[in-house]
Amino acid sequence: MKSILWYPYFISRFIVTLPAKARCKRIGKKEGTMAMRLFCNREIGLKYIRPLVAATGSRVHIEGLENIPADETVLFVSNHQSLFDLGIFLGFIEKPKGYIAKNTINSIPVLRTWMRDMGCVFIDRTDIKKSAAAIADGIVRLQEGYSMVVFPEGTRTKEDALHEFRAGSFKLATKAGVPIVPVTLDGTYKILEANRYKIRPADVYVTIHPPVETKDLNREEVLALPEKVKGIIAEGFRNHSVA
Repeated sequence: MKSILWYPYFISRFIVTLPAKARCKRIGKKEGTMAMRLFCNREIGLKYIRPLVAATGSRVHIEGLENIPADETVLFVSNHQSLFDLGIFLGFIEKPKGYIAKNTINSIPVLRTWMRDMGCVFIDRTDIKKSAAAIADGIVRLQEGYSMVVFPEGTRTKEDALHEFRAGSFKLATKAGVPIVPVTLDGTYKILEANRYKIRPADVYVTIHPPVETKDLNREEVLALPEKVKGIIAEGFRNHSVA
């Protein structure tokens, strides 16, 4: 029953955002790109995404919001369990930010426009040159003073496990010279993927860890960064044994 009601609600929420999307464009023309990105984060995160998550009956528990630097650009690095991960970041972590997102999202009407206006970068991991170009675009966003989110596993795990963290994702932080804020997402897959894509309520735990500095690292420290951050994220799981 939850799925029967939720999916039509999902579509209706898309329709509701259309006037705001037009306003977002006007803000971009009048006040500039950064103002447009900030508006899009607030509008889609608080007014669109939060109600969608609430409609699943799920409860989101967040720890460590104080670890997010208020006036500093950061790269959020997180594990990736579910299609809901992006929504959790949008709706419950209010710092304005863009996303390194799969190129397949770029084919979804309305959503792709919102994401472009939020400063997201679409990455095609099947093409090395295009992947490198996307990372370069993300570095530019960070250098401009706009925070970004990356899921270095590259795909959803759909379980309580961590897959390999791709080293290329960490160039976003090291090349831009911004701190990494590790984030553990625990339980998002239980809303959808664990139920053969039927919506079920779940307890989702979001743990935001203290920043990891990336400036002035030597070669060995740069090479060790993916495993270091992966280890921090693993520590955020509750009652799970994660490899």
